[in-house]
Amino acid sequence: MRIIRACRDLGISPVAVYSEADASAVHVGLSDEAVCIGPAPSVESYLRIPAIIEAAKRTNSEAIHPGYGFLAENADFARAVDAAGLTFIGPSAEAMDVMGSKTSARRAAVDAGVPIVPGTVTPLASYEEAEMVASEFGYPIMLKASAGGGGKGMRLVSSLAELRSAFDGARSEAGSAFGDSAVYLEKAITRPRHIEIQVFADSHGNVVHLGERECSIQRRHQKVIEECPSPINDAGLREAMGTAAVKLTRAVDYLGAGTIEFLVADDTRDFYFLEMNTRLQVEHPVTELVTGVDLVREQISVAAGASLSFSQDDVSWRGHAIECRVYAEDPENNFLPSPGRISHLQIPFGPGIRDDSGVELNSEVSIFYDPLISKLAAWGRNREESIDRLRRALDEYQVGGIRTTLPFFREIVRDEEFRKARLDTGFITRFNERRRAATEERDGQLSDLAAIAAAIRYRALRKEAAVVERDDHNRESRWKMSGRQAQLNDRLDGPNKRHSK
Repeated sequence: MRIIRACRDLGISPVAVYSEADASAVHVGLSDEAVCIGPAPSVESYLRIPAIIEAAKRTNSEAIHPGYGFLAENADFARAVDAAGLTFIGPSAEAMDVMGSKTSARRAAVDAGVPIVPGTVTPLASYEEAEMVASEFGYPIMLKASAGGGGKGMRLVSSLAELRSAFDGARSEAGSAFGDSAVYLEKAITRPRHIEIQVFADSHGNVVHLGERECSIQRRHQKVIEECPSPINDAGLREAMGTAAVKLTRAVDYLGAGTIEFLVADDTRDFYFLEMNTRLQVEHPVTELVTGVDLVREQISVAAGASLSFSQDDVSWRGHAIECRVYAEDPENNFLPSPGRISHLQIPFGPGIRDDSGVELNSEVSIFYDPLISKLAAWGRNREESIDRLRRALDEYQVGGIRTTLPFFREIVRDEEFRKARLDTGFITRFNERRRAATEERDGQLSDLAAIAAAIRYRALRKEAAVVERDDHNRESRWKMSGRQAQLNDRLDGPNKRHSK
């Protein structure tokens, strides 16, 4: 949807591809043409490179935008597009080869003089090597897939006792997700912030950065809330990180939009290169809202051979933006996917609100793909105003027929730690602990209230019973008294009664 709209702004006719499961998807109806490329499973449709190339040729398309999922960071796809005489809207296959692999990207960062998290720069050859390297660095350590991202193939290991199962699990998950089971090892940084720098390069030697995004609020190593700028960044830190990001981008002869991700120590502000995403990021709207740059339009123009429409001196940051990734998941059931038909939909509007959505009323959320349905962003003159607007928008947002993460976000934006920007990659873990503690305290208070109410009710019943018992006794006494009094009256009044007769 986002890319189709950018094409329309440029007067380009957009063509969509879709699977059988997405035949009624909104992006299909929004495009000028749409081509079905296979059945619902992604390996039979969205991951079929020949089918996508054939769809482009059949519709006389000139270029392919890979979006930010599936084949977006696949170097073989970029090669296939080039070989077919089409333009790949993204970096070269060679740059993707270098930066798409976490280990080769780390080597490139070292060569460019960019600091990295201590760890291996080549994949681990065996479990024995993992054990040896982990003992050298000391626990905790992180195991990470060499290919891909999104938390797949990633394990935090706190001790040697956990290493074997974590190593086997990371390799297995990496192989299933990316077709490459290679993993590497890093020293785990305690309570880091995850901050990334948006970079852009054209084919004329121009490389710029558009500042940072704070992406520390993550669940299962996947970002769920992003901000621009980071609450901790000042001009000096932004300049240092931006300079490092541009240096690395230039070193690999990059083209187009990319993101250099860093871990930042919250206390010292030391930063370490983590990885590069060789594509447009899901969270790009917050950068657009703050800088005013249309990143997708710029991608298309640069891929067509144009120079960047701005220089580093032209980039400025105005206000603050925050984005929530709205998923079709059930927060009260361990965030399990909640597929189904959207039976009710109320999208928020108003000052500073942007909703990048891929669904509409009666859309079917499939079981086959990522359950992200919308990205809700709010811009304000400062962080406080953006939070207030986001809170209002979240309260307005209604989705019926499926469960979503909206209630979860409504709690987060009201959380005192969030509002004070006390953020790091363990934020959600601590937030959930606070939620549980509050729930237990509330349940405890309710139990105490119930016990007090029961005691009051018991005393009231006992008092009522005592009153009834006393009344019964009094009635009985009165009855007995009445009987004796009648007998006595008979004896006393007997002669008079007989005389009167």
